[in-house]
Amino acid sequence: MKSFLFAAVTAAATAVAGVAFAGSHGNFKPAVIYDMGGKFDKSFNEGVYNGIKRFTDETGVEVMEFEVTNEAQREQAMRRMVQRGATVVLGVGFGQADAINAVAGDNPDVMFSIIDVNWLNQPNLRQYAFKEHEGSYLVGMIAANFSKSGTVGFVGGMDIPLIRAFECGYKQGAKAANGDIRLLGNMTGTTPAAWNDPAKGAELTRSQIDRGADVVYQAAGGTGVGVIQAAADAGKYSIGVDSNQNHMAPGSVLTSMLKRVDVAAYNTLKDAMDGNFDAGVYNLGLAENGVGWALDENNAALISDDMKAAVEAAAAGIISGDIVVHDYRADNTCPVE
Repeated sequence: MKSFLFAAVTAAATAVAGVAFAGSHGNFKPAVIYDMGGKFDKSFNEGVYNGIKRFTDETGVEVMEFEVTNEAQREQAMRRMVQRGATVVLGVGFGQADAINAVAGDNPDVMFSIIDVNWLNQPNLRQYAFKEHEGSYLVGMIAANFSKSGTVGFVGGMDIPLIRAFECGYKQGAKAANGDIRLLGNMTGTTPAAWNDPAKGAELTRSQIDRGADVVYQAAGGTGVGVIQAAADAGKYSIGVDSNQNHMAPGSVLTSMLKRVDVAAYNTLKDAMDGNFDAGVYNLGLAENGVGWALDENNAALISDDMKAAVEAAAAGIISGDIVVHDYRADNTCPVE
């Protein structure tokens, strides 16, 4: 079975419906609103930025950008982009849901897209949701198989069901690999500031290491930089998220759970430019290559052939339906604690 590292998302939509927009390169004017943490957060926002950069590099079309620093700016920024002539606006993150719902409703002739949302209903809005629990299951297996201490940890960003889904998938995979594994978990906070607090991420990681963890998975945006650094400083291991973060501490980042927001961003703008934009929900998991795990020169020495084979077998099982990974968001519960 092929590695999921460089697989491109084939935008397989579930429940896609709505209007199709005609493209026109001459008056095409795209815009993106990055969320808290900024476009160079080395994680979620930066993954989107990589997709935007690829689009600009390939097409020569410049993209208007805004980086949100407080919650009140989201709707203001979207309305400003529309006033500046934006023909398609991409919102990054669930925190922009209310803003994009309002602005899309007021501007039916403009195309809108949002990542990490699947519950809105506007005929000019494309929504991307990911099955993060599936990718997290795989890196949980890797963590448990690699751990020498028998204890692995998780550090989340803002305490919301989305991040609980990362944690729950990770715990299920770890327990599947080693039924005796001990699991630790902490969330950084309950406000958007939790996405950009590397010092707190480092503090939580050191605490988990003190309690025996030798692998810590982070799903915390910019806060995760502190997790990766603290693990490396302690001679332990971390797992990155969203983007491939293996290079941030080569030999210390065990792997990264890939969430292909870069492809979602690229596809949004390319489809809009080419007249192929449609509204509705795109749900991307392992079967659609929307999530996966990173294997490259920075972590190859850490991943044994047996570990790789076990993870690829599990991925095949998830895709076939033989393995069902519970999604915390379905009922706000996790079968593994």
